[in-house]
Amino acid sequence: MSFIPLKERSFAVRIMNDKIYKLLQQGKRIDERSPYEFRKITIQTNVVEKANGSALVSMGSTRILTGIKVELGTPYSDRPNEGVFSVNAELLPLASKSFEPGPPDERGIELARVVDRCVREGKAIDLEKLCIVPGKMVYILYIDIYVLDYDGNYFDPSVMSAMAALATCTLPRYSAAGERLEGEYMRVPIRDVPLSATIGIIKDKVLVDPCSAEEGSLDTSIVIGMDSASNVVAIHKNSPGHIPLHLMESIIDIAEEQIGKMRALFREVVGVG
Repeated sequence: MSFIPLKERSFAVRIMNDKIYKLLQQGKRIDERSPYEFRKITIQTNVVEKANGSALVSMGSTRILTGIKVELGTPYSDRPNEGVFSVNAELLPLASKSFEPGPPDERGIELARVVDRCVREGKAIDLEKLCIVPGKMVYILYIDIYVLDYDGNYFDPSVMSAMAALATCTLPRYSAAGERLEGEYMRVPIRDVPLSATIGIIKDKVLVDPCSAEEGSLDTSIVIGMDSASNVVAIHKNSPGHIPLHLMESIIDIAEEQIGKMRALFREVVGVG
């Protein structure tokens, strides 16, 4: 690849920024979507044979794989009657030139925290039903998220992938005394299905689910997580920049409408939501 001088690159960026903003003024986008439209979403479950639960979600060219492994362990001392879950996220180097090999960087940690917050604050799992012997034995769910392909916005498909994997996750059943009941299984007790919408802001315009080309032109962006009753359960501002106060109400309304459409698809494919 030939070297492009910094001044020329900066000029090209400004040209792209202007193009994206002018299209938004006309109610259009560079990939022919409307401003508030998500890219095409596909959901596949049970895609990893050795995992207790798994899901592959594509949002445009961004692909997210979630796998869940289950172990038995002791509960936290301050929550003796509740099961435990943890979220880890990896941005695989093959997914994007901007992803580096090695342990999870700050972006992977940020992604894991956003998914964790949506699931936890959205009360997605009935953790008390993951308790086998109070204070001694509970199910522990390890939710591992992998960004396989990246073309912008890995937050929303990651939340959806995690929820699809949880909703189809199978657990071996144990008696109240902690004995394995051979041949008996149960599903993760799902109480709700929180989902998220990432909203980008460019000057006085907003857009949903920015692709990678649009992400470089945003003034800032925000992730809104909502439960099935459209209660806001998580808000995460994932880039520098200011959000005009007068836009916040419309941002919440846009997120609610688009998450509702995502939820309908999730319910159709996964069967809950």
